[in-house]
Amino acid sequence: MTIEIERRFLLKNDGWRQTASAPQRLQQGYLSVEKERTIRVRIIDDKAWLTLKGYISDVSRSEFEYEIPAAHARTMMDTMCPFKMEKNRYRVDFGGFVFEIDEYFGDNAPLMVAEIELPAEDTEFPRPDWLGEEITADGKFTNAYLSKHPYSTW
Repeated sequence: MTIEIERRFLLKNDGWRQTASAPQRLQQGYLSVEKERTIRVRIIDDKAWLTLKGYISDVSRSEFEYEIPAAHARTMMDTMCPFKMEKNRYRVDFGGFVFEIDEYFGDNAPLMVAEIELPAEDTEFPRPDWLGEEITADGKFTNAYLSKHPYSTW
């Protein structure tokens, strides 16, 4: 088990694209979508993971993540995951930290969100000029919520 400490932000502009990595395409399906816990299947290329997350605070969650066969993940997505989403993820190194930018597709387009994982909840980090409003405490912007209530329906 690990503790995931993550802050999330909307984006002000596309300035991050100048130093972004090539995108990774992520497919995610949810077997459980609740504030207290989520169970997710994620596929990236030919690799897949089953992840269980438990709520600790708006910033921190317990996380159990296990690599599983991609064929199993595809079957779970097709037969057991009522809520799904796709997005591209970019990595941006800035000031000694890594921001992950998620560009959502389908019913969640044109939403884009920046995430930063931190070693502690009170860790100070640099704020690039493309970083917008913080949405960490707003549960509507979690991937689990977006899979069930797409951005286009708000």
